[in-house]
Amino acid sequence: MNDRYGTDVLSGDWRAPRRGRAQPVEAEPGLVVEDVDTGWCGAVVRVEKAGGMQVVHLEDRRGRTKGFPLGPGFLLDGRPVVLTVPTGERRAQVEAARKAASRTASGSVAVRGQAARVASGSRIWVEGRHDAELVEKVWGDDLRVEGVVVEMLDGVDDLAGEIRRFAPTPDRRLGVLVDHLVPGTKESRIVAEAERVSPHARILGHPYVDVWQSVKPARLGLDVWPVVERGRSWKHGVLQELGWPHASQADVARGWKKILAAVRSYSDLEPTLLASVEELIDFVTVP
Repeated sequence: MNDRYGTDVLSGDWRAPRRGRAQPVEAEPGLVVEDVDTGWCGAVVRVEKAGGMQVVHLEDRRGRTKGFPLGPGFLLDGRPVVLTVPTGERRAQVEAARKAASRTASGSVAVRGQAARVASGSRIWVEGRHDAELVEKVWGDDLRVEGVVVEMLDGVDDLAGEIRRFAPTPDRRLGVLVDHLVPGTKESRIVAEAERVSPHARILGHPYVDVWQSVKPARLGLDVWPVVERGRSWKHGVLQELGWPHASQADVARGWKKILAAVRSYSDLEPTLLASVEELIDFVTVP
C-alpha cells in the first residue's frame, strides 16, 4: 500500500538543534573552543572553582585570558559541547599513554632505560639560544642517545674561521644550522665561503628570518606569521603584531617560551627545518 503522505515528519529526533545535540567534553588544557554567546575563541588554560561555581579560562591567540562558567554554551570544531571538569582518571590515562608511546618528539623510535651516551667529538652548531631550545625539545632524546652536543654560535659572521678552529675530521664531524639561508643574502655568501674549509663540516639552513617562523602558525591560532617591515626588530615586531608585550628583552623571552610551549612534536614544525636538522644529525652520527 502506497503512503500518499510520505514519511512521518515527526519521526526521529526532530527537536535536535541544527548543529546537533551538545556532547560532554572534558576541559583539558590546550583544548580550543569557542564561547557561543560572545564568540571568544581560545585554548583551555585551567579550570578552577570560583564564587561557588566551576570556571574555565580560555586564552586567545593574542595571549588574553577570559573566564567562562563551565558547562554548556561552547563549540568545538563547530559542534556544540558541554565542558566538564577534567577527571583524575582521564589525566592518568593521558600520562600512561604518553609514557607508553613508542616515539620521541622527533618521530624516532624511543629508546627506554638507556643512559645518555658520553658526548662524542662531533658537534651541531646553531645560531642562538632559541634555536638550541627548539632542537633540544624536538630532537633532545635522539641526540642524547647518539652522544651529540648542540652548541650556540654568537652569529655566523666568522663561520669559516670558527670551522678552521674546530678542525673537523672524519671521526669528529661538524654540522651547522644557519637562519635565513636563502640565495642572495649575507648568510648565503658566508656559507659559500665556509663550505670550502672542510669536507667534514656540513652547513644547512632554513629560509626563515628567525627560527620562530619554523613553528607552524596554526599552533598559535594564526593563518600566517605577521610580516615585519625591514629595519624593524623582527621579534619585537612580531610580538607587537600579536598583541603580546614587546617592549623589552624579557618580553621577547616570555613570548618565545609561549611559542616553544606550543610545540609538541616534529609535526608542529615546518618541513624545511625538519629536513635540515635531520640531515645534520645523520651527518654527524655516521660511524
